Amino acid sequence: MTKRFPATVAAALAAVAALATQAQPQAPVREITKLAGEVYRFRNNNHYSVFAVTPAGVIATDPINAEAARWLKDEIRKRFAQPVRYLVYSHDHADHIAGGEVFADTAVVAAHANAKRTIVAEKRPTAVPQVTFASEMSIELGGTVVELAYVGRNHSDNSIVMRFPKERLLFAVDFIPVESLAFRDFPDAYIQDWIDSLQRVEAMDFDVLVPGHGPLGRKEHVRMFREYMEELRDEVLRHAREGKSVDEVKQLVKMPKYATWTNYEQWLTLNVEGMYRHVQMHRRPN
Repeated sequence: MTKRFPATVAAALAAVAALATQAQPQAPVREITKLAGEVYRFRNNNHYSVFAVTPAGVIATDPINAEAARWLKDEIRKRFAQPVRYLVYSHDHADHIAGGEVFADTAVVAAHANAKRTIVAEKRPTAVPQVTFASEMSIELGGTVVELAYVGRNHSDNSIVMRFPKERLLFAVDFIPVESLAFRDFPDAYIQDWIDSLQRVEAMDFDVLVPGHGPLGRKEHVRMFREYMEELRDEVLRHAREGKSVDEVKQLVKMPKYATWTNYEQWLTLNVEGMYRHVQMHRRPN
Protein backbone atom coordinates (compact mmCIF):
# COMPACT_ATOMS: atom_id res chain seq x y z
CA MET A 1 0.00 0.00 0.00
CA THR A 2 1.35 3.42 -0.93
CA LYS A 3 1.60 5.76 2.03
CA ARG A 4 0.42 9.29 1.29
CA PHE A 5 1.38 12.33 3.36
CA PRO A 6 -1.11 15.15 3.87
CA ALA A 7 -0.36 18.15 1.68
CA THR A 8 0.67 20.26 4.70
CA VAL A 9 3.19 17.65 5.83
CA ALA A 10 4.60 17.31 2.31
CA ALA A 11 4.97 21.08 2.02
CA ALA A 12 6.74 21.22 5.38
CA LEU A 13 9.14 18.46 4.35
CA ALA A 14 9.87 20.26 1.09
CA ALA A 15 10.58 23.48 2.98
CA VAL A 16 12.97 21.69 5.35
CA ALA A 17 14.78 20.13 2.37
CA ALA A 18 15.06 23.53 0.69
CA LEU A 19 16.52 25.07 3.86
CA ALA A 20 19.01 22.25 4.18
CA THR A 21 20.13 22.83 0.60
CA GLN A 22 20.50 26.56 1.22
CA ALA A 23 22.51 25.88 4.37
CA GLN A 24 25.19 24.02 2.41
CA PRO A 25 28.15 26.40 1.99
CA GLN A 26 28.97 27.19 -1.59
CA ALA A 27 32.45 26.13 -2.65
CA PRO A 28 34.50 29.21 -3.60
CA VAL A 29 35.26 29.72 -7.26
CA ARG A 30 39.04 29.65 -7.59
CA GLU A 31 41.12 29.65 -10.73
CA ILE A 32 44.45 30.70 -12.15
CA THR A 33 44.71 32.18 -15.64
CA LYS A 34 47.76 33.33 -17.58
CA LEU A 35 47.90 37.04 -18.45
CA ALA A 36 51.20 37.50 -20.29
CA GLY A 37 54.64 35.95 -20.08
CA GLU A 38 54.79 34.31 -16.68
CA VAL A 39 52.33 36.65 -14.99
CA TYR A 40 49.09 35.03 -13.82
CA ARG A 41 45.77 36.17 -12.38
CA PHE A 42 44.33 34.43 -9.32
CA ARG A 43 40.59 34.47 -8.76
CA ASN A 44 38.80 33.82 -5.48
CA ASN A 45 35.10 34.39 -6.16
CA ASN A 46 34.84 38.11 -6.98
CA HIS A 47 38.33 39.05 -5.77
CA TYR A 48 41.45 38.90 -7.91
CA SER A 49 45.19 39.21 -7.42
CA VAL A 50 48.20 38.56 -9.64
CA PHE A 51 51.52 36.76 -9.32
CA ALA A 52 54.68 36.41 -11.39
CA VAL A 53 56.66 33.19 -11.63
CA THR A 54 60.42 33.47 -12.04
CA PRO A 55 63.34 31.00 -11.86
CA ALA A 56 64.20 32.46 -8.44
CA GLY A 57 60.69 32.25 -6.96
CA VAL A 58 57.32 33.96 -7.12
CA ILE A 59 56.23 37.56 -6.61
CA ALA A 60 52.65 37.42 -5.31
CA THR A 61 50.13 40.14 -4.51
CA ASP A 62 46.99 40.35 -2.38
CA PRO A 63 46.35 37.01 -0.59
CA ILE A 64 42.59 37.85 -0.23
CA ASN A 65 42.01 35.60 2.80
CA ALA A 66 43.77 32.79 4.63
CA GLU A 67 41.85 29.96 2.95
CA ALA A 68 42.40 31.43 -0.51
CA ALA A 69 46.07 31.99 0.29
CA ARG A 70 46.54 28.36 1.35
CA TRP A 71 44.91 27.18 -1.87
CA LEU A 72 47.09 29.50 -3.97
CA LYS A 73 50.27 28.52 -2.14
CA ASP A 74 49.56 24.86 -2.77
CA GLU A 75 48.74 25.46 -6.44
CA ILE A 76 51.94 27.46 -6.98
CA ARG A 77 53.94 24.65 -5.38
CA LYS A 78 52.28 21.97 -7.53
CA ARG A 79 52.32 23.87 -10.82
CA PHE A 80 55.59 25.77 -10.63
CA ALA A 81 57.64 24.17 -7.84
CA GLN A 82 58.62 27.63 -6.58
CA PRO A 83 58.24 29.38 -3.22
CA VAL A 84 56.70 32.83 -2.88
CA ARG A 85 59.60 35.20 -2.25
CA TYR A 86 57.69 38.51 -2.19
CA LEU A 87 54.12 39.34 -1.19
CA VAL A 88 52.86 42.84 -2.06
CA TYR A 89 49.69 44.40 -0.62
CA SER A 90 47.70 46.75 -2.85
CA HIS A 91 46.28 48.64 0.15
CA ASP A 92 45.24 47.95 3.72
CA HIS A 93 41.63 46.77 3.30
CA ALA A 94 41.16 43.33 4.83
CA ASP A 95 39.02 41.86 2.06
CA HIS A 96 42.12 41.92 -0.17
CA ILE A 97 45.07 41.36 2.15
CA ALA A 98 43.87 39.01 4.89
CA GLY A 99 45.86 35.79 5.09
CA GLY A 100 49.32 37.17 4.38
CA GLU A 101 50.73 35.05 7.19
CA VAL A 102 50.29 31.99 4.97
CA PHE A 103 53.25 33.16 2.86
CA ALA A 104 55.32 34.60 5.70
CA ASP A 105 57.53 31.50 6.00
CA THR A 106 59.24 32.28 2.68
CA ALA A 107 58.13 35.76 1.57
CA VAL A 108 59.14 39.33 2.29
CA VAL A 109 55.94 41.35 2.69
CA ALA A 110 55.87 44.81 1.11
CA ALA A 111 53.33 47.66 1.12
CA HIS A 112 53.02 51.42 1.24
CA ALA A 113 54.10 52.99 4.53
CA ASN A 114 50.57 54.24 5.22
CA ALA A 115 49.25 50.71 4.72
CA LYS A 116 51.55 49.31 7.39
CA ARG A 117 50.45 52.01 9.82
CA THR A 118 46.79 51.13 9.30
CA ILE A 119 47.35 47.35 9.27
CA VAL A 120 48.99 47.61 12.69
CA ALA A 121 46.52 50.13 14.14
CA GLU A 122 43.41 48.28 12.93
CA LYS A 123 44.87 44.85 13.71
CA ARG A 124 44.23 43.55 10.20
CA PRO A 125 44.22 39.72 10.10
CA THR A 126 47.39 39.43 8.03
CA ALA A 127 51.18 39.56 8.16
CA VAL A 128 52.58 43.00 8.93
CA PRO A 129 54.69 44.40 6.04
CA GLN A 130 58.43 44.18 6.57
CA VAL A 131 59.37 46.54 3.73
CA THR A 132 57.55 49.81 3.03
CA PHE A 133 58.00 52.79 0.74
CA ALA A 134 56.61 56.29 0.36
CA SER A 135 56.64 57.03 -3.38
CA GLU A 136 57.94 54.17 -5.50
CA MET A 137 59.88 50.95 -5.29
CA SER A 138 60.94 48.18 -7.69
CA ILE A 139 61.16 44.47 -7.03
CA GLU A 140 63.44 42.41 -9.25
CA LEU A 141 63.44 38.64 -8.96
CA GLY A 142 64.78 36.12 -11.44
CA GLY A 143 64.76 38.62 -14.29
CA THR A 144 61.19 39.87 -13.64
CA VAL A 145 60.61 43.46 -12.56
CA VAL A 146 57.55 44.82 -10.79
CA GLU A 147 57.32 48.58 -10.29
CA LEU A 148 55.32 49.71 -7.27
CA ALA A 149 54.01 53.28 -7.30
CA TYR A 150 51.97 55.37 -4.91
CA VAL A 151 49.80 57.69 -7.01
CA GLY A 152 48.13 59.53 -4.14
CA ARG A 153 45.03 59.07 -2.03
CA ASN A 154 41.93 57.59 -3.68
CA HIS A 155 39.95 54.60 -2.41
CA SER A 156 42.29 54.71 0.60
CA ASP A 157 45.32 56.75 1.64
CA ASN A 158 47.69 53.87 0.82
CA SER A 159 46.61 52.25 -2.47
CA ILE A 160 49.43 51.49 -4.87
CA VAL A 161 49.62 50.31 -8.46
CA MET A 162 51.91 47.52 -9.60
CA ARG A 163 53.27 47.73 -13.12
CA PHE A 164 54.87 44.85 -14.99
CA PRO A 165 56.78 46.78 -17.67
CA LYS A 166 57.85 43.83 -19.81
CA GLU A 167 54.34 42.37 -19.90
CA ARG A 168 52.74 45.85 -20.15
CA LEU A 169 50.29 45.07 -17.34
CA LEU A 170 49.07 47.29 -14.50
CA PHE A 171 47.46 45.82 -11.38
CA ALA A 172 45.24 48.35 -9.56
CA VAL A 173 42.75 47.40 -6.87
CA ASP A 174 39.38 49.00 -6.10
CA PHE A 175 40.04 52.53 -7.33
CA ILE A 176 39.92 51.85 -11.12
CA PRO A 177 36.96 49.56 -11.85
CA VAL A 178 36.41 48.54 -15.46
CA GLU A 179 33.07 49.93 -16.67
CA SER A 180 31.62 49.70 -13.19
CA LEU A 181 30.47 52.33 -10.74
CA ALA A 182 32.57 53.08 -7.66
CA PHE A 183 31.98 51.02 -4.54
CA ARG A 184 28.82 52.05 -2.72
CA ASP A 185 29.07 55.48 -1.01
CA PHE A 186 32.85 55.97 -1.28
CA PRO A 187 33.88 54.65 2.15
CA ASP A 188 37.45 55.54 3.18
CA ALA A 189 37.81 57.73 0.07
CA TYR A 190 39.36 61.04 -0.97
CA ILE A 191 37.44 62.22 -4.02
CA GLN A 192 39.55 65.02 -5.53
CA ASP A 193 42.77 63.17 -4.74
CA TRP A 194 41.19 60.11 -6.40
CA ILE A 195 40.65 62.04 -9.62
CA ASP A 196 44.22 63.33 -9.46
CA SER A 197 45.55 59.81 -8.93
CA LEU A 198 43.64 58.57 -11.97
CA GLN A 199 45.35 61.25 -14.06
CA ARG A 200 48.72 60.01 -12.82
CA VAL A 201 47.84 56.47 -13.85
CA GLU A 202 46.76 57.71 -17.28
CA ALA A 203 50.31 59.00 -17.77
CA MET A 204 51.83 55.56 -17.14
CA ASP A 205 52.97 53.21 -19.87
CA PHE A 206 50.87 50.03 -20.01
CA ASP A 207 48.27 48.31 -22.15
CA VAL A 208 46.24 45.95 -19.94
CA LEU A 209 44.51 47.05 -16.74
CA VAL A 210 44.11 44.23 -14.21
CA PRO A 211 41.59 45.25 -11.52
CA GLY A 212 40.97 43.64 -8.14
CA HIS A 213 37.35 42.93 -9.15
CA GLY A 214 35.70 42.21 -12.45
CA PRO A 215 36.99 41.84 -16.00
CA LEU A 216 40.30 42.93 -17.45
CA GLY A 217 40.43 46.36 -19.04
CA ARG A 218 42.59 48.64 -21.12
CA LYS A 219 44.40 51.86 -20.34
CA GLU A 220 41.42 53.67 -21.85
CA HIS A 221 39.28 52.50 -18.93
CA VAL A 222 41.26 54.70 -16.55
CA ARG A 223 40.17 57.80 -18.50
CA MET A 224 36.59 56.53 -18.69
CA PHE A 225 36.34 56.09 -14.94
CA ARG A 226 37.97 59.47 -14.27
CA GLU A 227 35.37 61.12 -16.48
CA TYR A 228 32.61 59.35 -14.56
CA MET A 229 33.99 60.64 -11.26
CA GLU A 230 34.32 64.19 -12.60
CA GLU A 231 30.85 64.22 -14.14
CA LEU A 232 29.26 62.79 -11.00
CA ARG A 233 31.03 65.38 -8.83
CA ASP A 234 29.98 68.25 -11.08
CA GLU A 235 26.36 67.11 -11.28
CA VAL A 236 26.02 66.60 -7.54
CA LEU A 237 27.75 69.91 -6.80
CA ARG A 238 25.38 71.76 -9.15
CA HIS A 239 22.33 70.45 -7.29
CA ALA A 240 23.92 71.07 -3.88
CA ARG A 241 24.54 74.71 -4.87
CA GLU A 242 20.85 74.98 -5.76
CA GLY A 243 20.00 74.01 -2.18
CA LYS A 244 18.80 70.51 -2.89
CA SER A 245 18.83 67.95 -0.06
CA VAL A 246 20.68 64.68 -0.37
CA ASP A 247 17.40 62.80 -0.88
CA GLU A 248 16.41 65.19 -3.65
CA VAL A 249 19.80 64.86 -5.35
CA LYS A 250 19.59 61.06 -5.19
CA GLN A 251 16.34 61.30 -7.15
CA LEU A 252 17.63 63.87 -9.65
CA VAL A 253 21.05 62.49 -10.64
CA LYS A 254 20.70 59.67 -13.20
CA MET A 255 24.00 59.59 -15.15
CA PRO A 256 22.39 57.83 -18.17
CA LYS A 257 25.70 57.74 -20.04
CA TYR A 258 26.79 55.03 -17.61
CA ALA A 259 23.56 53.03 -17.43
CA THR A 260 25.19 49.95 -18.97
CA TRP A 261 27.99 49.82 -16.41
CA THR A 262 28.09 47.15 -13.75
CA ASN A 263 26.38 48.07 -10.45
CA TYR A 264 24.56 51.04 -12.00
CA GLU A 265 21.22 50.00 -10.51
CA GLN A 266 22.65 48.91 -7.17
CA TRP A 267 25.16 51.66 -6.46
CA LEU A 268 24.22 54.86 -8.31
CA THR A 269 22.21 56.35 -5.44
CA LEU A 270 24.97 55.31 -3.02
CA ASN A 271 27.58 56.97 -5.24
CA VAL A 272 25.45 60.11 -5.28
CA GLU A 273 25.05 60.02 -1.50
CA GLY A 274 28.80 59.68 -0.94
CA MET A 275 29.59 62.40 -3.47
CA TYR A 276 27.02 64.72 -1.88
CA ARG A 277 28.69 64.22 1.49
CA HIS A 278 32.04 65.05 -0.08
CA VAL A 279 30.96 68.23 -1.88
CA GLN A 280 29.16 69.53 1.20
CA MET A 281 32.31 69.04 3.25
CA HIS A 282 34.40 70.91 0.69
CA ARG A 283 32.24 73.94 -0.14
CA ARG A 284 31.30 77.04 1.78
CA PRO A 285 27.89 78.31 0.73
CA ASN A 286 26.74 81.87 1.46
